[in-house]
Amino acid sequence: MEMQYLDWNNSVPILGKAYDAGLFAIIIGPKGTGKTTLVRQFAQSMNARLESVNFSLRTRESHLVGTKTLHDGTVSFGEGLLVRSMREGGILYLDEINSAEADVLLRLDEALDDRRQIVLKESSGEVIKAKENWFVVATINPLTHSGTKELPPQILSRFPVRISLEYPPEDIEMEIVKKYVSGSHDEDIRQGVKLANMLRKAAAVEELFYSPSMRETIAFGRLLDKSMQAKEAAGIVFGNVYTQWGSIEYQKVSDIITSMFGS
Repeated sequence: MEMQYLDWNNSVPILGKAYDAGLFAIIIGPKGTGKTTLVRQFAQSMNARLESVNFSLRTRESHLVGTKTLHDGTVSFGEGLLVRSMREGGILYLDEINSAEADVLLRLDEALDDRRQIVLKESSGEVIKAKENWFVVATINPLTHSGTKELPPQILSRFPVRISLEYPPEDIEMEIVKKYVSGSHDEDIRQGVKLANMLRKAAAVEELFYSPSMRETIAFGRLLDKSMQAKEAAGIVFGNVYTQWGSIEYQKVSDIITSMFGS
């Protein structure tokens, strides 16, 4: 089921103003707060072509810029996603940009400065200048997330429009979850959302190792739709993940679930 974004903090209009002003935007927030869904909805609202790349330690310059290939004795250059996006315009989504390696960020910096251009030194030396409607949105997770690094100031400065996307208030999260369920489980969903927020707060002060996202509260609601009892669904979605940190961690969460949903 495709995620639906409920724009509870007015992020879509902010992105619209950034687009109109020609200013790139960055969305900062923990996993599962709807960052990717927000970008997709914005692109849809603008009827704009969307290209995206999810950064990791395996992302290379060649993925963005392109690489030479040899086929039947002929050398050709296959353009990467960044170059293709600049040529064609639309929206480029740089997901988890602070997971990228330094050389990749350096090449991105070349394209993201005020000139909006990049030199294809890997090929003919052609200067690629972005179309006027080219718009870039990036997302970053907090530094507490595994694999993320502090974004260099020069890269951060390329994104002067900054949106902070936290988990929504409990009543808003409940409204979001209810978009994905067909049955009437309001009280159980309310308890599931409350449980998720308790676990997030505990993780924020390092009392627990894991913070559940809205994907998990939605999954909880969808299991209720399949006639699963609330306590069992809570254990499967919210509780069992903590077993990887040992029985003490798991028991903490299991006790919370029992107190909220009964024995």
